[in-house]
Amino acid sequence: MTRLDDTTAIPHVLDTILSTERLRLRPATAEDTDATWTFRRLETVNEWLTGCPTDLDGYRALFNEPGRLATTVIVELSDGTIIGDFMLRREDAWAQLEVAEQAVGAQAELGWVLDPTYSGRGYATEAVHAMLHHCFTDLGVRRVVANCFLGNDASWRLMERVGMRRETHAVRESLHRSGQWLDTVAYALLAEEWVHKNARR
Repeated sequence: MTRLDDTTAIPHVLDTILSTERLRLRPATAEDTDATWTFRRLETVNEWLTGCPTDLDGYRALFNEPGRLATTVIVELSDGTIIGDFMLRREDAWAQLEVAEQAVGAQAELGWVLDPTYSGRGYATEAVHAMLHHCFTDLGVRRVVANCFLGNDASWRLMERVGMRRETHAVRESLHRSGQWLDTVAYALLAEEWVHKNARR
């Protein structure tokens, strides 16, 4: 793991480079715009994304928003090929007012996109495991959450594959850009569950 110097106006939520057997996960920079656009613009990918600019200029403006860039993690192969990206946000857990300070930064939220060209090779699972390890070990959060549309089977199946638990199935809760109200699911994993699952691996 390599420590990086912070040179951005908003400190990046990931200030290290994470290395796995086949991947490197690092803070995003403006130079990653074009590479991530190549797979995020695909219909099979952007169908499930929150924001979906229709051209590179619009995407560049979105990707380079300081708050977004500071929470984006790039996934690349050892040769530098970018194959996906993560959203990593550290957030406060809900708490009653008297103990609210103890809940500051107590949990993290993950989201991910993988270039479908590289699907089916275990890269996504490998990357999510690395991010969970970072959240629980380096950031010290007590809980990690993730959510998606129910129709995004690949995403929620990945959540289950890495040991996350389905906590919510909300019926027709979220409005899709198609105009349809769709079901969403939310998953979570506690630090102690992560430790227990890894002890058995």
